[in-house]
Amino acid sequence: MSVAPTNAARIMEQRADELSSYQVISLLLAGAMERVSQAKTCVREGNEADKAVLMAKLIGIINGLRQSLDMRAGGDIATNLDILYNYMSERLSTCSGPEEMIALSEVGKLIDNVKQGWDAIDKEG
Repeated sequence: MSVAPTNAARIMEQRADELSSYQVISLLLAGAMERVSQAKTCVREGNEADKAVLMAKLIGIINGLRQSLDMRAGGDIATNLDILYNYMSERLSTCSGPEEMIALSEVGKLIDNVKQGWDAIDKEG
């Protein structure tokens, strides 16, 4: 398996000039979910090289989401997301061996929860 761009990354590249900030965050969350799935496949298959690349890319997406937070305007929500993103990044950075699949599953669930909340904002707006 070669590490290819996520579907979200392709969309961002093709439509960069027309995406709203909301859509960019939505795509980053989707891309993170895709990277979790790919990394889990690599763990199952014992593909250490691609797993390492995918974990680094996943941590990069999470850190990008964290950097996008507006701490002044976001209040408690931004503070809580900052803590959550930091936890996810640390969890992935420090796991090894059999713990990797557990960490990826945990982080995947957390990202999915954030994505569901983010997607609900669009439905309300």
